[in-house]
Amino acid sequence: MKLYLVRHADPKSEAEDPERSLSELGERQADRVGRFALDAGVRVNQIRHSGKKRAEETAEIIGKHLSPPKGVVPISGIAPMDDVLHAAETLASEEDDVMLVGHLPFMNRLVSQLVFGIPDCAAVDFPKAGMVCLIRETGGWTIDWFVSSSILP
Repeated sequence: MKLYLVRHADPKSEAEDPERSLSELGERQADRVGRFALDAGVRVNQIRHSGKKRAEETAEIIGKHLSPPKGVVPISGIAPMDDVLHAAETLASEEDDVMLVGHLPFMNRLVSQLVFGIPDCAAVDFPKAGMVCLIRETGGWTIDWFVSSSILP
């Protein structure tokens, strides 16, 4: 199984938009990551997001590129301060490749939990619109690759 974790793209400030929808920069970042994912051959059965506006919009933009068969859906349990142990347990039974779009510190902590078994170990430092690909094999999870929207055309 492959798991793609994405930190939401750049949002508007809370003063500008209390829901914190994506800024123009954020829309471009999410589009770059979506194009990269498509070109890299990423195929996911579903894209799941936290339900927060910035994550939802990031997921929707990436979804336009990847067209996951089971769509783009909100889920609980991946908000910024949620417990990563529950998410890790849920992912252990997944069979299909999926993408999660969420927030810090949750995304950093989830990668660390999956790879090292310790949520507070810094395995990856996600920039906005950063994506990491993890692979679950017999011995556990490993990081396959990581990309930041800032290096993409």
